[in-house]
Amino acid sequence: MAIGVDFGGTKIEAVYLDEAGQERVRIRVPTPRHDYEGSVRAVAALIARVESEAGAPEAPVGIGIPGSVAPDTGLVRNGNTVWTIGRPFDRDIATAIGRPVRMENDANCFALSEATDGAGAGAGSVFGVILGTGVGGGLVIGGRLVGGARGVAGEWGHIPLVATEPDELGGPVCFCGRQGCLEVWLSGPGLEADFARSVGVGEGPGAAEIAALAAEGDPEAQAALDRHARRLARMLGVVINIVDPEVIVMGGGLSNMAHLYRDLPDLVRPHVLAEGAEVTIRPARHGDSSGVRGAARLWEAS
Repeated sequence: MAIGVDFGGTKIEAVYLDEAGQERVRIRVPTPRHDYEGSVRAVAALIARVESEAGAPEAPVGIGIPGSVAPDTGLVRNGNTVWTIGRPFDRDIATAIGRPVRMENDANCFALSEATDGAGAGAGSVFGVILGTGVGGGLVIGGRLVGGARGVAGEWGHIPLVATEPDELGGPVCFCGRQGCLEVWLSGPGLEADFARSVGVGEGPGAAEIAALAAEGDPEAQAALDRHARRLARMLGVVINIVDPEVIVMGGGLSNMAHLYRDLPDLVRPHVLAEGAEVTIRPARHGDSSGVRGAARLWEAS
């Protein structure tokens, strides 16, 4: 039995999993934005509420967050929940609930969930990709999360795009301060900005509307989806050439675009240094639930 918590910028979700991995209770509450102490209290109260409504004993707690906990200091870094940055979030929650917690990057939790009983179940290695408001990634090998010596393994969203076209050189500035990160090209906002630039408008339609326009035959929308898929394929080729995962599982809002699973295997293949390489890319089995389910698995995978 375990409790998973997915702490985000707008909502906090918690789930109680039983021994068979079935959800007994799932609860979602708003995040107290820009209120660190309030966030600690909200997470602690949600854990107590989940246990109460499940009618079950105290269970190990895992928490997924935007960003990560620095191994050397134990402080949160790199997340968009800026009020937690530089704070010992896991230790303060542990103090509030009176027992230890495990805390990991939310993309790592997603990857762990899908590798355990999701679209990557049974594979020896799984790379989990998040394509949503941002771009994230996580790596699971042999059922264990690979965090790395500095705790940033899988953070491919903040490496630069391999640019092959003149208009890709340099690239927009990312919130992290770097230029041309994958996040500014491959995220939902990145796709939207690329479409807007291509048609010469300041602000264009959302990602879902771009996909709908393409389905209706709009050539500009289709061109934007094609550019996005080719860029994604290049970068997945980089990942494959470094860690060679058996399965790539995709989550986040853009992962619902069906053409990616049709087109990406052929687009990725030329970028892989293995002749005739077959590339397995699947949508997440647990969808938006993967992050919180993976958080509940953190004690198993440690």
